[in-house]
Amino acid sequence: MPTYLYHCVDCGHRFDEFQSITEPAIETCPECKGKAERIITGGAGFVFKGSGFYITDHRSSDYKKAQTAEKSGISESSSSKPKPSKESKPAKKTESKKD
Repeated sequence: MPTYLYHCVDCGHRFDEFQSITEPAIETCPECKGKAERIITGGAGFVFKGSGFYITDHRSSDYKKAQTAEKSGISESSSSKPKPSKESKPAKKTESKKD
């Protein structure tokens, strides 16, 4: 159930009311018994937890096959790269002196 924000037109009192969506809006201020109006607010955001909420959770089987083929192609090409030997040493830095 949502929480609605109200304000009184007469006295300016603001109050929250936790009520069902199907309940009618409150029309009287609890402080001065004047006219109350519901304030339209942005509300709260939704928090999606668990599986099924990401675009990748429900991919087609063709897409999954293409991704698998692409990943295996990348791993093969990366394994064919030559590995640096242990004998090579990093180049020494030369210092230049300023006059």
